[in-house]
Amino acid sequence: MFPFDCLCEWLVLLALLCQLTSGDESIISKDNSSSELDTLLTSPNWTKNSNGNWCDNELCPDKNYGPHSPYVPCDHLPMDFIECDELIDHQGNETSYHQSGGLGCLQFQGGQRGIYFGSSYCHALSFIECYGNRTFIRKGLPCVRYNGHYFITALLFSVLLGFLGMDRFYLGHIGTAIGKLLTIGGVGIWWIVDIILLITGNLVPEDGSNWMPYV
Repeated sequence: MFPFDCLCEWLVLLALLCQLTSGDESIISKDNSSSELDTLLTSPNWTKNSNGNWCDNELCPDKNYGPHSPYVPCDHLPMDFIECDELIDHQGNETSYHQSGGLGCLQFQGGQRGIYFGSSYCHALSFIECYGNRTFIRKGLPCVRYNGHYFITALLFSVLLGFLGMDRFYLGHIGTAIGKLLTIGGVGIWWIVDIILLITGNLVPEDGSNWMPYV
């Protein structure tokens, strides 16, 4: 008969062998996982972002932009989240306008004339997170400027004190305002003419600025 003690020894040896085998498999599995991780992190599709964290290039806000990124491209931000440099006034000089690469405005809108559009360098606000260059060229900026002239105020000056030239003083037409004052509104005729010119949009601020949008 097979000795009982030998049987026990064989069972113990078998158990130890099974344990060693499973341990080797787990070690091999861990080694494989580590190797796959190293391969993944050294892949050109993965990189570290500005915070030092690993991420896919498609999801990194300061790397290549992808459709799944939560960040908006900086040049797509609305006007509330950017600030733009002052538009250059080329005063109708097309040569100067083209030499600047189309930056600024060929001319500004004034009074009732049509609206012109230009472009300028804009910058994302410092507390706004976005993808891409934070400084970019924004096109389609309206070429308008405001210097504090209100249409209602000018109209009241023209109707009530136009014979003293107050409307033209207010709009910056100093020379003609003095002439209007000395002639008492051109004996009333100039006074009436200026009211008509103001209402029809032919009497505007001398500096070419637009009427303020709010009173």
